[in-house]
Amino acid sequence: MSQTSSLVQGEGGYPFLPLDFPAPTSLLAQAESRRIKTQASLGPTEQAQRGQYFTPLKVAQLMAGLARLPGQSAVKILDPGAGSGILSVALVSYLLAEKPDLEISLTVVENDATLHPALLKSLRELEKLGSVKTFLVGQNFLEWALGTDQRFDLVIQNPPYAKLSAQDRGQKLLRSRGVTVPNIYAAFMLLGVQLLRDGGQQISITPRSWMNGSYYARFRQDFTALAGLDTIHVFESRDRVFADSEVLQEALIVSARKGVFPDQIRLTSSHDQHDLSASRTVPYTDVVTPDFIYLPATDRDAEAVSWMHQHASSHLSDLGLGVSTGKVVGFRAKELLSQTYLPGAYPLLQASHLSGGEVQHPRESVKKPQWYIGLAEEDKKALLPAGTYVLLKRFSTKEEKRRLVAAVWSSDTPSAFDNKLNYIHQAGKGLDPELAQGLALYLNSGQADNYFRVFSGHTQVNAGDMKKLLFPSLDQLRALGKISCKNQDEIDSAVEKILSKSGED
Repeated sequence: MSQTSSLVQGEGGYPFLPLDFPAPTSLLAQAESRRIKTQASLGPTEQAQRGQYFTPLKVAQLMAGLARLPGQSAVKILDPGAGSGILSVALVSYLLAEKPDLEISLTVVENDATLHPALLKSLRELEKLGSVKTFLVGQNFLEWALGTDQRFDLVIQNPPYAKLSAQDRGQKLLRSRGVTVPNIYAAFMLLGVQLLRDGGQQISITPRSWMNGSYYARFRQDFTALAGLDTIHVFESRDRVFADSEVLQEALIVSARKGVFPDQIRLTSSHDQHDLSASRTVPYTDVVTPDFIYLPATDRDAEAVSWMHQHASSHLSDLGLGVSTGKVVGFRAKELLSQTYLPGAYPLLQASHLSGGEVQHPRESVKKPQWYIGLAEEDKKALLPAGTYVLLKRFSTKEEKRRLVAAVWSSDTPSAFDNKLNYIHQAGKGLDPELAQGLALYLNSGQADNYFRVFSGHTQVNAGDMKKLLFPSLDQLRALGKISCKNQDEIDSAVEKILSKSGED
């Protein structure tokens, strides 16, 4: 049965991250040294193939510090995909420092036998503490989890980050048990919660990608139905948390309890694992929604959500509009593409044609093909009718300050769009030019970009995300389309002015 709890300090654990991190003990220092040596022995290609990215010491301590101290005298812990064992060492060290008489049963699951020597050293060192019993399971975690009847009080994990193909043995087994996930880390998270006792806690570090987008919709629904999130910590840096693994991913730590759904959720953030964290508590329903999980970790984020909910209430579908991804996939259509114009060719728009809020085509600096030679009827299916469209970059680079980058494209001939672009259309055809201008201006506003970042951890802007983004009314968008703006300040001022009139019309 579901329970409801409020996050109150002293409730048997830490509902928020400690602001100062304890200096590593010799046990932790040895575990970190072992992690570094083990990781160095694995090649980058092998790591990437297995999705192995070992947890740095500071991150392990942050995760351990989220553990709620058990009220009982004994606790059962599970560490799936344990690697060299640093998470287990950090968690056991933390629990015994806070509760020295605690009896601990630790089960670690790791199917990579090359990691067992380092992992066993970690386990032996923990057993020397006297009150710790350890068990190493050398099986595939997915298969073991679906077969075991064991249940645990605490699960701590840094799961592998590999995709699960439809033909993968683990994927087939999961689906036979009603588990639908697109990535192995999501499978670890869901199975970890299932292996908890009621009220038990799971602490995971994963990419942020599962919190939005259609790929993870079923997983979000299943996960949040089983467990209530009580703390989320966001690392703002995409390249420093797992710097020694060269991982470029927005990571976060999530603490969740099986069957316990708090009234509030603690949101914390830091640039990386070394700086102090900002912290705020917000209503649970402000974060966990039916569509996706918001992360207003800072006051600025909260203001962005509040502003948007006050000023915009429509989705593209409500406006009679659609958004799609460009139909041309370069490597599949090489023979249809040309860098120079040829008779009968159609404009091919690339992301690099968008610059400064405008579309420049053809553009001398663009090195990719700029023309589409679709002469056969089959090839013409990739073309969009002549007209006006709003183009939106699907990917932003590290150097770009914005996630949403939009511009208007108009042509009196059919055009083709590369699949690294999204485009807004009306039933597959062009838009009213004034409406298109208003849409582009709105999407290029700081207000829209700030809101988008709260629910999207991707550098990729998916069409599914755009379908969930909030927009002003058609009249307001057309009013925006009449305004000429020269810089970002003018864009933001125009959006503020027009959208603030929502209650006056």
